[in-house]
Amino acid sequence: MSMHFSVLASGSTGNAIFVENEEHSFLVDAGFSGKQMEGLFSQIGRKIEDLSGILVTHEHSDHIKGLGVLARKYKLPIYANQKTWNAMDGLVGNIDTEQKFTFDMETAKHFGGISIESFGVSHDAAEPMFYVFHQGEKKLVLMTDTGYVSDRMKGIISNADTYVFESNHDVGMLRMGRYPWNIKRRILSDVGHVSNEDAAVAMAEVAGDRTKNFYLAHLSLDNNMKDLARMSVSQTLETKGILVGEQFDLLDTDPKVPTPLVAV
Repeated sequence: MSMHFSVLASGSTGNAIFVENEEHSFLVDAGFSGKQMEGLFSQIGRKIEDLSGILVTHEHSDHIKGLGVLARKYKLPIYANQKTWNAMDGLVGNIDTEQKFTFDMETAKHFGGISIESFGVSHDAAEPMFYVFHQGEKKLVLMTDTGYVSDRMKGIISNADTYVFESNHDVGMLRMGRYPWNIKRRILSDVGHVSNEDAAVAMAEVAGDRTKNFYLAHLSLDNNMKDLARMSVSQTLETKGILVGEQFDLLDTDPKVPTPLVAV
């Protein structure tokens, strides 16, 4: 069996990722309205009603905006840790108890041939966590919304085949931009978001001999650009002795358009 995925959309306005194998399919986060989510699924030729469940990373609106609507309309199982469930109370409307499942941090759940491993990140949410998907020898890491990448996180995510990896902002653009200082300080903090350069440093440390792709994700609309992110990451990787295109490729994600549905 093989595992496929698409970054349906990623950015400061909303985030959603689709992962499937022949038996099961999952949505990680639903950061858009129900109608927008249906449109994103149609672009990759998949249906929301066929999902095995939705996995929640944390309670920020750009990750759960459409969660309640999708849960109620399609009667889907929803997975989140208990602190995130508590934090979402009042944000997603009523979800039937039988649809609510607890997925604790630093644990794994198994769905046929897919194993999903959760791990904590450093972000200003109740108990933010992201996921590693395992299918046979294949490993897909999803990780955005973290202020830094700790040694513990690096150990969990090391040597994956494919990464969806935060490259949120250019530090110069952020410092010179229009955001008030308290917002800039939050983004730059250890519970904010990873910059292009810091992302590249972490990539150099976690990439292994089977790593093929890094998808640059959760780019800020105000403080980053696709070309700038790729250039900054590539230049920093080069200082670490890694040439993009030789050891692995850098690929874009988009805030509105899904990436092609491809095998991990």
